[in-house]
Amino acid sequence: MIKVKSPGLQTTVQDTGRIGHYEVGMPPSGAMDQYSYKVGNLLVGNHEGAASLEITYMGPVLEFEEDAVIALTGGEIPPKVNGDPVPMWETLEVKAGDTLSFDFVKTGARVYLAVRGGIDVPVIMESRATYTLCGIGGLEGRALQENDELKIGNDHHGRVKIGTRVPDGLIPTFSKQHDIRVIMGLCSYRLTDKGKNTFLSTEWTVTPEANRVGYRFKGEQLEFVDREQPFGAGSDPSNVVDLGYPIGSIQVPGGVEPIALLNDAVTGGGYATIATIISPDLNKMAQVKTNEKVRFVSVNIDEALEARKAEKERVEQIRKQIQSQQEG
Repeated sequence: MIKVKSPGLQTTVQDTGRIGHYEVGMPPSGAMDQYSYKVGNLLVGNHEGAASLEITYMGPVLEFEEDAVIALTGGEIPPKVNGDPVPMWETLEVKAGDTLSFDFVKTGARVYLAVRGGIDVPVIMESRATYTLCGIGGLEGRALQENDELKIGNDHHGRVKIGTRVPDGLIPTFSKQHDIRVIMGLCSYRLTDKGKNTFLSTEWTVTPEANRVGYRFKGEQLEFVDREQPFGAGSDPSNVVDLGYPIGSIQVPGGVEPIALLNDAVTGGGYATIATIISPDLNKMAQVKTNEKVRFVSVNIDEALEARKAEKERVEQIRKQIQSQQEG
C-alpha cells in the first residue's frame, strides 16, 4: 500500500490509455508521455500496460507501507527518498516506512512513477487510466488527494535488478524551446498560403491554459480562405460542419491562439484541424511547460512513420539493455 501524504499539483493513475472508444465520444486518456511511461514499466519488470502515476509540475509526498521496487522517468522533477536525492531512469528499492518526495521542477513537466506490480485500481473500458472530466478510471475518477491509499498490484513478470539503468543516450533531454513535428491537415486547406507559412514560421508561446485536455498557444494571427458559411456550420472562419479530432490535432478558433488537443480532449466538433502532431512528438508535447516556446515543423507521412519506427526501436533497445543488466 502507498499512502498519499500530499497529492502534488495533479497526480493521476495512467496507463497506455482507453483505446478504441472514439465512437462513443470517449478519449483515450492514458500517459501523455508514453515513452517515459513505457520505460518506467520496463525498469521494474511490469507487464506492458501496468498502471503508473503521472506527476505534473509539483510532485506528491508518498509513504510506502510495504517494500517496493520503483522507477522514476520523464521530466526532471528531482525525487528524494527520506529527504535524500535518488536517480531517475533507474531501478530503485524502497522499504516499508520510506517517504518519496520531489524537489522543484527543473526541466520537462511530467514524471512517471512506476511501481513493480502496477497501481491496482479498477479496470474500466479496458483501462485503468484516469479521465477526470467524466470521473472514471484511476482512483475514483480523480486526481490523488491527501490520505488516499493506493494498492500495489501483481502486474509484473520475471525478476529485476536494483540499479539497472537506462543508458544516457536513450534518456530524453528537455529545454525551454521545442520543435514539434506535425503533418498538415486534415483541413489546412482552410488557411491561405500566408496563413500556413505563418503557422509554421511563428515561435508560439504556451499559455497558462496547458493541461491534459490541450495546450493553447499565443503568437500570430492566421489568415483563412474566404468562403460562404456552410449550412450547419458556425460563422467563425475556422468552423466546419463536423469533424473527428485525433489526439494531437490542432485547431485555431478565429485564427488566433492555436489549440493542440491532447489525451483528455473531446473526440470531435465543429472546428477545422489544420495539422496533427506526430505520435513520437506527443511525448515531447507532454513535457512542455507554460511560457515555453514551440515551433511547429511540417513533415510528410513517410517521415512521421519513420520517426514512430525509430521510437519503437529505442524502446526495444532499452528492453534489451535492461535484460542484459539483469543477467549480468
